[in-house]
Amino acid sequence: MKRSLGAMVAKGYGAWRGLRNGLAITLLTAGLASAEPVTLVALGDSLTAGFGLADPAQGFVPQLEGWLKARGHDVVVQNAGVSGDTTAGGLARVGWALGPEADGVIVTLGGNDLLRGIDPAASKANLDGILKEAGARKLPVLLVAMRAPGNFGPEYKAAFDAMYGDLAASHGALLAEDFFAGLRAVGADPADPASMAAFMQADGLHPGSEGVRLIVEGLGPKVEELLARVAR
Repeated sequence: MKRSLGAMVAKGYGAWRGLRNGLAITLLTAGLASAEPVTLVALGDSLTAGFGLADPAQGFVPQLEGWLKARGHDVVVQNAGVSGDTTAGGLARVGWALGPEADGVIVTLGGNDLLRGIDPAASKANLDGILKEAGARKLPVLLVAMRAPGNFGPEYKAAFDAMYGDLAASHGALLAEDFFAGLRAVGADPADPASMAAFMQADGLHPGSEGVRLIVEGLGPKVEELLARVAR
């Protein structure tokens, strides 16, 4: 009887130890899963890609990722910027640009549409398609707006500038109203090349490293809002 009781105790302890170890492994696995960084995909053009910078580490995506990490966010920002891309180009590649690891999307497109004078209705339709794709994947989106100059007339400017807010509202996306807000905050104005000179590359179209830093500071809080929407 003593031997049977001892065996029963040993058996019970062994079962408890197995359960305990299994629970520990489960908790450890869950902990490792939750420790994975959030992945944001930055879908854009040369402004996103970091065109023209001698040091790629000074581009928009690396600087944004660094800014977020400095503020305590465990995040990876993927560079899905293609120089010269229009909203049509972004729509054509959004399906494969958003990989299975994507948790959220930053969309910064429209600058090249402006340079080419593309009909705002076409640009809006393309952006709508991009947001629909993100929505189908249940990915939160930060839509970053560009502001049209007056070159193509007031009607063009009004239609172009309004499309970002309209699309953000209809898709429930976050809106950053101006990619260059960080530069405006220090008195630079894209409509005044002289005021932008210290922050831009020689082409007058793409920011230098200091310009990128200010742009990131301007957009950073909105990206933090995007991170808050990521379902983990």
